[in-house]
Amino acid sequence: MQTEYKVYVLENKTGKRYIGLSENVDARLIQHNNGESKWTAKYPPWSVVWTSETMSLSEARKLENRLKRAKGGNSFYEITCLPR
Repeated sequence: MQTEYKVYVLENKTGKRYIGLSENVDARLIQHNNGESKWTAKYPPWSVVWTSETMSLSEARKLENRLKRAKGGNSFYEITCLPR
């Protein structure tokens, strides 16, 4: 069976966002909040504000990259439906 992934968007209290992908978003959030990820360790605490549907790794990587390229742009908000 193929492993399934989700793309996620984290946000902290100042409005900074982080986009990533994981097999287990809840476990990954704990890692981010425990300082196990270099960039997010500087800006805790984090909360999950959006997750994608479950998909293959290649689909998840494509979506993650699309969101990162569009961060702050119209397509980011169209895909995630997050408020500006």
